[in-house]
Amino acid sequence: MSSPSDPNNSSDKIRIETATIEDLEELTELVMELLETQGDFAPIRNVQEHGLRLILESPNRGRIFILRNDHRIVGMVNLLFTISTAVGGMVILLEDFIIHPTHRGQGFGTKLINYVRKFAREKKFIRITLLADTLSSDSQKFFKAQGFHNSSLTPMRLMVE
Repeated sequence: MSSPSDPNNSSDKIRIETATIEDLEELTELVMELLETQGDFAPIRNVQEHGLRLILESPNRGRIFILRNDHRIVGMVNLLFTISTAVGGMVILLEDFIIHPTHRGQGFGTKLINYVRKFAREKKFIRITLLADTLSSDSQKFFKAQGFHNSSLTPMRLMVE
């Protein structure tokens, strides 16, 4: 049985906040954990930290929202802003959605997605796009349950060096 001072105690009040530069270390850890489960990218601390810093220091590029209890960050989502000519307006690319493994299955992911939806509506974004990891059927099931659907478009990538 966990006590109220246990950092993994999910009964602690979870709140959603906009991440700040002071959260950089914990955010980097979460993104590295996420990348360890994917096949496309390797976790490299200074690379992930640099990317997160670029977003945190330039809110016009995007936002990072975090789920936090009294002890730690237990989840995050990274929203990047761009314009789509297909829909004629501002859209969001949702990246780095992660709930710490000890807090999964408790509704926190749904709470974070609902917060993103509300933010998108309030800021007049037209669409939210994400890339769900094909290696994780759980993440695909989760996003489909949240109303996301497969696109007929296939993601492709070119690394520019």
